Amino acid sequence: MTAFGNSDGDQQMLEWTQAGNGARLMMLVHHDDAVREWAYGPKSKIGTFSDALMAEASKRGWTVISMKNDWKKGFPFE
Repeated sequence: MTAFGNSDGDQQMLEWTQAGNGARLMMLVHHDDAVREWAYGPKSKIGTFSDALMAEASKRGWTVISMKNDWKKGFPFE
């Protein structure tokens, strides 16, 4: 089972997925590239991605994908 999220509102989904049996994959996309896309941060009014979520992801071993550091392109026209 896989859970893929991008904000604080997805934490419970990832927790639920991780609690099950068998192979599990929990991932978060961190929208941290304000130049190429929206940047979601602790104070964002949309898609809040708090420091607490980042800490929880680290603690639980969830994969966090940084749009800024892990993606060469944000959109195909770049």
